[in-house]
Amino acid sequence: MPERDSIGVTPREIVIRALGGLETPRTPAGPLAVHICARLAGVSLLRYTTDARALAECVLRYHERFRPDAVWVSADTWVSAQAMGAAVGATGDDQPLGGIGAPLVRTAADIASIPPPDPSSQGRYPLMLDALQRVVAALGRDVFVVAGFDQYPFSLAAALMGINEIMLKLVDDPPFVEALMERCMEYGLAYGRALAGAGADMLSGGDSPAGLVGPRLYRSAALPFEKRLIAGLKSATGKPVSLHICGDGTPILADMASSGADVLEIDHKVDMARACEIVPPSIALWGNLDPVSVLAQGSAADVRRAAREALETVKARGRRRFVLSSGCTLAVETPPENLEAMLRVCHQFHGA
Repeated sequence: MPERDSIGVTPREIVIRALGGLETPRTPAGPLAVHICARLAGVSLLRYTTDARALAECVLRYHERFRPDAVWVSADTWVSAQAMGAAVGATGDDQPLGGIGAPLVRTAADIASIPPPDPSSQGRYPLMLDALQRVVAALGRDVFVVAGFDQYPFSLAAALMGINEIMLKLVDDPPFVEALMERCMEYGLAYGRALAGAGADMLSGGDSPAGLVGPRLYRSAALPFEKRLIAGLKSATGKPVSLHICGDGTPILADMASSGADVLEIDHKVDMARACEIVPPSIALWGNLDPVSVLAQGSAADVRRAAREALETVKARGRRRFVLSSGCTLAVETPPENLEAMLRVCHQFHGA
């Protein structure tokens, strides 16, 4: 039988109700736990990111230990780039995979040579779908499962070109960048649909490089593709879609809210009170404890204090659509007692 809360509601149902703006027995918690799952299980990052069974087992062991309301199935930010043909590797067993060698895309011919997306065969797409299916089979009735579809088109294009080159091209040759982003969007749609078909409850993507270009270029270059990808995923899957941009996104929060995303993952550098003022209450907020200075380097008391402050801030502004989380991916060195402290505060805070 599924695990249920004291009033007979599963953690998954609590998250679903919170995202829908419905009354909940408590605020749900879903820290962005990715590589920390490998560290806690004593598994190398290389194995975690290249072995579906290992990835799934690490997530399951993390859940068994901490019992969050939501878990994340993600490997790194290079899954789609690798599927498109980028060379990816790691400098050591406990280093995350990243791009190696020359950028995949330098000319229009390079864009044209990228094959159509096929999540059943390209790169680590099959591995990620296998891992997700394993997690859903074990937890899906009880726990909310978030699947990362990797990156939004601008960020994926940046991975394929190199961050410096895309920044120059964005000014000197916008049509080139747009042509690459069109192909990136095809991959985002195909991968997101496949993840939804494998049982994900929510589709999450990042667009952090888009947060570096400034509000004007964000609105003209990245945001239109975010809107199209989100609309396409929602139409094709019926699943909620989330948008994450690292750093202080305050200057573009209103624009992010216009993307059509059901959920905005708020970094710790954004003041939660300001986020509540800027983002319409129809959009859920997911965040935003500092993953380094509080969760990784602070004491359990620091974590409890920050968690209560976030919960009280959201409650004072009458928001129901909220999931307490780290503002970005948890550091692998985060002490288990700090995670436990964060989750305990959520279970004890009846403020929904």
